[in-house]
Amino acid sequence: MRCQNSSSPETPPGESEPPDDGRSRPDRRAVISGSAAVAAAASVTLLSACGRDDADDKPLTFWNFYSPAPQQDPNLVAQSQWFEEVIEKWNDENARKVTPVFMTGDQMNQRMPVAFASGDGPDIFLISPGDYLRYANGGVLTDLAPYMEPEAIDDFLPQALATRRDGEAIYGLPMEQEPLALFYDPDLLESAGVSEGDLPGDWDQLLELGAELSTGTTTGLVLDVDPGYYQNFTFYPWLWQTGGDVVDPKTQRPVFDSDGPRAALDLFGRAIANGATPRTRPANGDIVSAFTSGFAAFWQTGVWDVMNLRQNAPDKRFGVMPLPAPSGAETVTCLGGWAWCVNARGTDPEAAARFTVSALGSMDEDSIAHMAAWNSPDVKGNMPARSSVDAVLEARDAYAGEHYTTFRDVILPTGRAEPRFPPVVYKAVSDALQAVQLAGAKPEEQAATAQKSLESYLETYRGGTLL
Repeated sequence: MRCQNSSSPETPPGESEPPDDGRSRPDRRAVISGSAAVAAAASVTLLSACGRDDADDKPLTFWNFYSPAPQQDPNLVAQSQWFEEVIEKWNDENARKVTPVFMTGDQMNQRMPVAFASGDGPDIFLISPGDYLRYANGGVLTDLAPYMEPEAIDDFLPQALATRRDGEAIYGLPMEQEPLALFYDPDLLESAGVSEGDLPGDWDQLLELGAELSTGTTTGLVLDVDPGYYQNFTFYPWLWQTGGDVVDPKTQRPVFDSDGPRAALDLFGRAIANGATPRTRPANGDIVSAFTSGFAAFWQTGVWDVMNLRQNAPDKRFGVMPLPAPSGAETVTCLGGWAWCVNARGTDPEAAARFTVSALGSMDEDSIAHMAAWNSPDVKGNMPARSSVDAVLEARDAYAGEHYTTFRDVILPTGRAEPRFPPVVYKAVSDALQAVQLAGAKPEEQAATAQKSLESYLETYRGGTLL
């Protein structure tokens, strides 16, 4: 059965999918960047279907990019097994079964709009904060709060749950937090006469050192240059360090045409102009090959790359530090992370909600222990989204390694949740960033242009709160 009237989230024109970087393992950069492909499906009316036949024996489909793992990457196999254990436990105890459907991040982001429009959207699926309002504004998300104990709701860290809430309603349960940081290669720095005691303490020092180290095949500082949700994600902490923002959370009005955003845009422009950052992503593609080959000194990325480096370059030394702030300012990072959401028009939303809550949002000891396993260095190695999970990991000395200690004790406390913006808001920021970074445009002009676009759009916006 199909709805005759349905809501459809806004879709910005002209977005395209960034190129595949060739890695088989699900990579947060590729997955988030692939979200731009969803916005490109302008001809598809998202979330138009009312529901589907509710046959008692029809399994719930769970679209994800972890399980069942199609290849033998050690990271992906452990993560796939974690999902399989959660699903197997549910299936052993419930008549309504769950079937995982693996696809790459790009495949899922391309197929989701079409699937929802045709009434075949998955029953459970993964989204980032950047895509939340697309589905929330489309009315497709199930409120999970009625299925949760109050104690469990309070157990989630506020910044982890904030971008999936609307008042008391909870439309997605985060499985992790993913802070951004600055990774560095101490071997390369030492070979250039730079000790770890001379690490950059502010923006100017970072750009100066990055430019000095950019010689021949070596890149001093890798900042993302490909347009997409991921680049915006990496840009926000630099913006916040200035005290600026895209939209004022209190007034819901754009504030992009101001000193802070102009300074952050200028930082990304200067990084290219002074030679610290290349205009294209390094040809070697990822941080593992770059660090093991001496091709990059500093690389802005997230906690997920700690395990990536440990698994794929176990003998390679690397360091992690907070993102340097402007002189006199405090460092800030952005907290990403994936959440499970339930299709309100799916096969059996109630069963899907109970499954999701049992896996991620229960005070049951098995649920807490399983979430601790996911965020441990043995499986995913991210920061937990729940206090009880954090306590279990601390008791197990999961943060004992220097990199995880730095993330948990130094970087995580400076974190702010990844914004949830509709596609038009994301696109205005992306266009300004690209113009300054790669086309040499003036930050003040691009900030003003983006501000006008945001003002025009938000005058008539009637969706969920922008955070």
